[in-house]
Amino acid sequence: MNSSQIIKNTISELNVITKTDFSVFDPDGNLITATEESHTIDRDVIRLFGISSADSQVVGVNHLLKIKDDDQVIYILNVIGDADNVYMMGRIAISQIQNMLGAYKEKIDRNSFFQNLILDNFLLVDVYNRAKKLHIEASVPRVVILVETGGDKDTAATELLRGMYSHQGGDYVTTVDERNIIVIKSLAENEGYEQISQIAHTIVDMMNMEALMNVRVAYGTIVQELRDVSKSYKEATMAQDVGKIFFFERKVNAYNTLGIGRLIYQLPVKLCKMFIDEIFRDTNPQDIDEEILMSVNKFFENSLNVSETSRQLFVHRNTLVYRIEKLEASTGLDVRTFDDALTFKIAMMVVNYMRYLDTISY
Repeated sequence: MNSSQIIKNTISELNVITKTDFSVFDPDGNLITATEESHTIDRDVIRLFGISSADSQVVGVNHLLKIKDDDQVIYILNVIGDADNVYMMGRIAISQIQNMLGAYKEKIDRNSFFQNLILDNFLLVDVYNRAKKLHIEASVPRVVILVETGGDKDTAATELLRGMYSHQGGDYVTTVDERNIIVIKSLAENEGYEQISQIAHTIVDMMNMEALMNVRVAYGTIVQELRDVSKSYKEATMAQDVGKIFFFERKVNAYNTLGIGRLIYQLPVKLCKMFIDEIFRDTNPQDIDEEILMSVNKFFENSLNVSETSRQLFVHRNTLVYRIEKLEASTGLDVRTFDDALTFKIAMMVVNYMRYLDTISY
């Protein structure tokens, strides 16, 4: 909703209550909105009143009043009628319009504030000065939650999240690109990562049910100061990327649970290539049979337990051993031993990371 729509709604409601007609003009005399379409007033009269020193003026049945913001005239209100209480109706209308515009302006300013805050566009002193003017508490535990929509139904998703997390509760919802919605969640002193995980999963479920959207959610660590919100945002962004590479099956990824994936994500590309060459030598990791990879990953999930893995895969124990030995023949790694299993696991994560780098452009 823009400022013109706010003014239109306000004077329409006042018209219903007071049975008085209103019209609003800009300082140049252009009509913004009116409750009586047939009513007209000379444009020059409006313009001259706007630059005069008077706060009100009567022209026939037209009662003109100025709507100001920081002592600057932003609109001219015209109250139509010849009754004694028309001026009072005008003052009430101005009060309502100014309050509504003030709330709208503060909402826009807060949105801009948080967008610049998470992007580190403020000096430290500016963060606290602006926060004070916008009535935003500085020392409150917060976490940044990133909701990836892919640009699909982005407006509907944003409004749904704003309905779930409003600024009245200390939460703020904003965007910095067309693919992600950012929830800056305020936390109570007794709330921690368990509660944040529940919130993240609730967002996934609500988006699925209410907006029919398949979203991915990532979040950073809890920060205690407003100035550190950008840190939590960067962590959430990393969690989002690392989740796509190493934990694609997860709908929710937390920065503090990324484990070794976070380490690999920060390794130099050259070092990753050297590591892959050292581990696989003449073997191309992308040529490893998918059935063998699936079996080995299940083997890892079951803590290198052959019997349990073969049971879950519905294969004979010897079949699983054959697949493991076939992998050993091509890579020289016996994943039945802890050291080789760890080496192979890390190596395949590095391979997935390199594949991811090949799919993005710089």
